[in-house]
Parts: sequence; structure tokens; C-alpha cells
Amino acid sequence: MEKAKIKASQMFILIVLFEMGSAILVGLGTDAKQDAWIAILLGLAGGLLLFLVYYFLFSYYQDVPLTSYLQLITGKWIGRFLGFLYIVYFIYCAARILRDFGELLATTIYTSTPLIVINSLMIITIIYAIHKGIEVIARVGELFFAIIYLMAIGGILLVTVSGLIHLEYLLPILENGWKPVIKTFLGETLTFPFGEMVVFTMLLPFLNDAKKVKIVCFGGMILAGVNIAITVVINVASLGPELFTRSNFPLLTTIGKIQLANFIERLDVLFMLYLVVGGFFKISLYFYAAVAGTADIFKFKNQYNLSFPIGFVILFASMTIATTYAEHVKEGLHVVPIYLHWPFQIIIPFILLVIAFFRNRKKKRLARGT
Repeated sequence: MEKAKIKASQMFILIVLFEMGSAILVGLGTDAKQDAWIAILLGLAGGLLLFLVYYFLFSYYQDVPLTSYLQLITGKWIGRFLGFLYIVYFIYCAARILRDFGELLATTIYTSTPLIVINSLMIITIIYAIHKGIEVIARVGELFFAIIYLMAIGGILLVTVSGLIHLEYLLPILENGWKPVIKTFLGETLTFPFGEMVVFTMLLPFLNDAKKVKIVCFGGMILAGVNIAITVVINVASLGPELFTRSNFPLLTTIGKIQLANFIERLDVLFMLYLVVGGFFKISLYFYAAVAGTADIFKFKNQYNLSFPIGFVILFASMTIATTYAEHVKEGLHVVPIYLHWPFQIIIPFILLVIAFFRNRKKKRLARGT
């Protein structure tokens, strides 16, 4: 594992950028229509509880990443097998996100550019970042965090001044009861984006002050969750629940409606800038987790030698996981949450925590006996 340390503020920023990532771009919680913001806040609450599982695992094994303490908890061979599955999971998630961002760029501004070219340029940039290490990625995050927030504040002001906000679109609250909200919470917002904090089980050992893990991660998740909920409220209030549900990229549609004094309009560039920044950090952290995990399991002395081959695998997977974008979206909404996110984000970590609890309690008893 890389010998690096990052500050609490840098970890906080990485969490916010990672959690917001693609969640702000896609139509998160659209099945709940105007109640999408409720589903997102429920997802945040569930995500915070889920992170406690990751936190307690970290408290037992503070100096090693997930792929290492898997072997300590379940044994060498089972642990390595599970660690390998997590590496595949991280690679797959990175490939899905790369496909999301590539498709969005290809269908909006680079309509004549092949998807393979857009994805290749993104992954080459990320490979360079992985070579520089997690400390450099964290410092770059500090720079772009301020830029993203200035853009967000400016965007909210412009949407408001343009008269796009219609709060009546948010009513009636719970028009169809709790069922669609709970369904959206369990099938979508719990695992995406809040359950994706599982990737930080590979990164928490880099924090220079282990005592700040809980407050840093909780703070980052809460800020990201509130930002996502506010974005959804603005999208629904600007577009209406029906258009919000039908739009593949509601935020882009909202920004496209900004028109002020027949002068300030066509601000899609703000969306595209966030798109590139958000995509960079989300893919980078999944990519880095896969590289660090592979180096840990297969005992590579220099993990940076893995960045190019794993980057090629991510690029190849992003082009082959679905034949069309519609198929890609359907797979992401109906297959991935149940068959991938729930096992890797919830079921396996919970089982690991139970085993770790009894193992560590047994060790304490033996220590007292001696």
C-alpha cells in the first residue's frame, strides 16, 4: 500500500466530491417524482447507519485497507477471494461511471466524437493522476472544491432570478403515499450514492488522524446529501415532476432553461465543467481502490505499475457493459443495486463486522486470562 497521508479536510472534500459525483447529474429518485428529495434524505440517513458498519470495521483494523482485513477476518484464502471480488466490483463501478460521463458528453456537445475517444481521454487523465498518488488527488480536490461551490451558488442564483422556480410543483407531498418513496430508497438512494462509501474502506488508513474518521466521513456525507437533495428540489421546482421523471439529465435541462435579460443564457458550460470534475474524482477513487487492492492481494511492490493495465480494463469494460445507453441505464437501475450493491455494500460488510466483533472479543478475553 502507498505510504501516504492526507489531512482530515482533504478527506472531507474527497467524500463530498465523490458522493455528489454522478448523483447530481442523473435523475436520482425519479420514481418518487416530486418526493424524490424525501427518498434522498432517507438514503442519507440509511447511508450514515451503513457507514457505521465500515467505521467499526476500521476501528478494529485501523492500519490496513479492506482487502487486508478481509484476510484477517475470514482467513487467507477466503479473504483473498473476497478481496478479488471487491476489486472486480470497484473496476465495474468505475467502468459504469466512465460510461455515464462519456455518454453524456457524446450526446450533448461532442455529438460527432466517438464514445471510445471521449472515454480514452478521460481514462488517460485519470491514469496520470493515479501515478501521482492519493496525496496529489486530494490536493487537486481542494482546488476544485472551491470552484464547484462558486459555480453551484451562481447557478442557484441564476435559476432563481430567471423565475424558473415553481414551488407548487413540489406539492402534494407524498401524493402516492410512502410506498414509491420507500421503494426508491431501498432500490436506489441507499446504495447510490451513499452506500458507495464502501470504497473509502480502502482509503481511510491514509487519514493522518484516525480519531477524526467518524466526524469527517459523517460531515462529508451529510453535506453531499443535502446538496443532492437541494439540486433535486430545484430540478423538480423548475421542470415539474413529469419532465423531471422523463429527463435523463434533469440538471442539464434545468440549466438549459436559464434565460436572463436576453443576454445570460446557454449556460450548459457550467454543467459540462462540473461533469468533467465530478467524473474525474468519482472514477479516480474507484480506480485507485482497485489498484491499491490488487497490489495488496497480489503483493506488488510498486502499485503504480498496475494503473495502466487496470485503466485499460476499465476503458474496455465501459464500452462493452451495454450495447446502448438505454440498456446501460436499465441495468444500472434494476440489476446492479440488487445483485452488486446490496451484497458488496451491505451484506458482506455486515457479516464481516459480526465475525470481527466475536473474534476481537475472544482475543480480549484471552488477553485478560494471561
